[in-house]
This record gives sequence, structure tokens and C-alpha cells, in this order.
Amino acid sequence: MKTLIQTLTIAFLSITTATTWAQSTQDTVKKEPVKPSTEEKKSEWYQKISIRGYVQARYNRLLETNGQVRNEQGDRSIGSNGGFFLRRVRVIFSGQVHKKVYFYVQPDFASSASSDNLHFGQLRDAYVDLGIDNDNEFRFRVGQSKIPFGFENMQSSQNRLPLDRNDGVNSAVANERDLGVFFYWAPKEIRHLFATLVSSGLKGSGDYGVFAFGAYNGQTANKPEANNTPHIVSRLTYPIKIGKKQIIEPGIQAYTGKYVLTSLTSGVVSKTKNEYTDQRVAATFVLYPQPFGIQAEYNWGTGPEFVSNGANGKGEIAQRHLEGGYVTASYLTKAGGQILIPFTRYHYYNGGKKHELDARSYNVRELELGLEWQPHKNFELVTEYTLTKRKFEDAAKPFNWQKGNLLRIQAQLNF
Repeated sequence: MKTLIQTLTIAFLSITTATTWAQSTQDTVKKEPVKPSTEEKKSEWYQKISIRGYVQARYNRLLETNGQVRNEQGDRSIGSNGGFFLRRVRVIFSGQVHKKVYFYVQPDFASSASSDNLHFGQLRDAYVDLGIDNDNEFRFRVGQSKIPFGFENMQSSQNRLPLDRNDGVNSAVANERDLGVFFYWAPKEIRHLFATLVSSGLKGSGDYGVFAFGAYNGQTANKPEANNTPHIVSRLTYPIKIGKKQIIEPGIQAYTGKYVLTSLTSGVVSKTKNEYTDQRVAATFVLYPQPFGIQAEYNWGTGPEFVSNGANGKGEIAQRHLEGGYVTASYLTKAGGQILIPFTRYHYYNGGKKHELDARSYNVRELELGLEWQPHKNFELVTEYTLTKRKFEDAAKPFNWQKGNLLRIQAQLNF
């Protein structure tokens, strides 16, 4: 028995000593770092999301010759009682949260709740892009976003040269946006070119595909649908390189639908259910400024328009032809890290504006002479002298022609 106990004791001590020695030896060996798993390699959420934006402050009253000139669809601080004005205060949240999923949300904090209440927050964009292939050459866009109609409509106000969009093409869609579903297609290399035309300062429109097709409510952004007929839109555009430097981009687009007037003066005659055919087709040509640039568009169509000689003396809303467009010429120069872009634009429009009171009747002829100065990428200053002649008539003002000139100034912060 004594011998067995001694044998077990010796065996236990031997095992303990060997284990202690092995652990000691292992501790002296340099440990290799543990490689992160596939999940650990993925970026955190804050590395996938970007935040950027811009602020535009304006003053329009210098050298003003007629305080009755107005532009309801554009800058509402133009004319009498207009002072310093925040035109836009945008903050943009976006991110590629999955290789086939991209989101974009943009509120604006300079919206007007009424004529005497400013700087309310309002949603501009809220959409998701769902890619079909690995390069996202084919994708669907779902939510509130810009309607693919018109180059200048899709061109961000952060990049556009003239201070406001032209009346002719912009009257197609107020605030350029609506709720809908859109299909976009563009080859990978063209998507890259679309992005470069913006990031390089060449005033591109952004990536809205080479081909676009979609359906949307048709009552414009932040408004509910008012009938059972969605609008249908399609667009085809293609940037073409000429030689080593020049790039042109021709395009064509069209939409069709039924629009319901929601803002009418009592007594004005209108169609049953206030519903009108809303159709347009437009052509686009762009020569990107390297250094000389041209941007031109023209559209034709039909829509509601106020007519002052209505049957009851108050006027009526008729289905009428409309047309209009613009041409912008510019010259981009760089000196000492600064950018100067003199530009001029002439635009014309004859027709109604469906989203305004009584589908106001417009006849616009306007010439603008401007200069954009960029001392660095975070600040821009634009001065623009405008010579305008506008007819805008509704039931309250059935005979309203205004002519005048004014000097406009805008300071823009980019962040």
C-alpha cells in the first residue's frame, strides 16, 4: 500500500512539473495576432454614411427698377419688401450601406410655410437605390427624388450657374421632385464620368442614368396623389467625348399624365374634377465648359392655363399649348487656385404653371449676365444682373405685365 501511494505521488508531481514547464515555455513564445473575422473587417456604420450640405444667402434689391416683378416658383424675395434671404439650407445624408443598396436623404431648412413664416424644415429627397447587378449599372430608385426630366432640373442648385432655374422647363415639376419608382441604367464607365463632371467643377447634372423610365404621383413633391392616374416619364442622354478634352451631352425626355388643380379662386371655371392632361417633350444639348460651355434646352407640351376672358367674367382654366426653354453660355477660367466663371443666360416661356394659383398664365423673356467666383471649394460668390419682362396673370390680376432690372448677389457655403 505504501509503495502504491509513493508511486502515485511521484506520478502526480511529474505531471504537475511537466505542465508548469510547458506553460512557462509557451508564455515565452511570441503570440501571433488573431486575424479579424470577415464580419470584423466590415466598416462601422459611421464609415458608410457621409454628411454634407450647403447654404445660400441672397440679396436681390440692388439697382432694382420695378418692385412689382415677382418669381413665385423661383426666389420669392425678389420685389418689394424682399430683404436678405436664405434661399437654401440643405443637409445631405447618404451612404452605400450595401454593395447593392444606397440611400439619400436631404431636408431643406429654408422652406416657407407662408408669406410671413420662413425657415421651416421640409423634406426634399428620401430614396433608396437598389442595384440589380454587382456594378449597379441597372438599378431601381424608390421614394421621393428628382424626376428625370430636363438637365437643369436635375442639376443641383449647389452647382448651377444662374441663381434660379429657367421658367420654361422647370415649370414641368415644381421643386423638381415627386414620389415614385424609377429605373436607371448606365454603364460603369459612364456612371464614373457623370460623377467626374460634377466633382471636377464642370457643372454636371449628376448620375440619372443613360436611360431612365419611371412612374410617379404627378402632384409634385410633398403632396398626396389626387387621382388614380400616375405620371409616366422617360429620358435618354449620353455624354460623348470629342478629342482629348471636349465632352458633349445630347438628350431627350418626355412625360405624360393627368394633373389635378388644387389651388383655384372661387368662381373661376375649370374642367370636371379640376383634372387636365399634362404632357411634355424636351430636347437637351450640353457642351461642358473646357473652357467655353453651352447648355441649352427647350420643351413643348400641353397643360392647364388661366384665361382671363372666361364665360363668367372671372376667367377659366383651359387646356392649352405651352413651350419654352433657355440657352446658357459660360467660360471657365482658373488662376492661382481660384475659379472665375462669367456666364449669360436667356430664357423664354409661354404657358401656364399648373402648381400655382389658377394655373397662372405666363409669358417670360429674361436675360441674365453673371459671374461666379470660387476662391476655394468651400465658398462661392455669384453676382447676376437680370433684365426681365414677365406676364403672370390669375383671377386676382388678370392683366399683369411687369418689366424691370435688378442686381442679385448670392454667397454660398459648401461643407
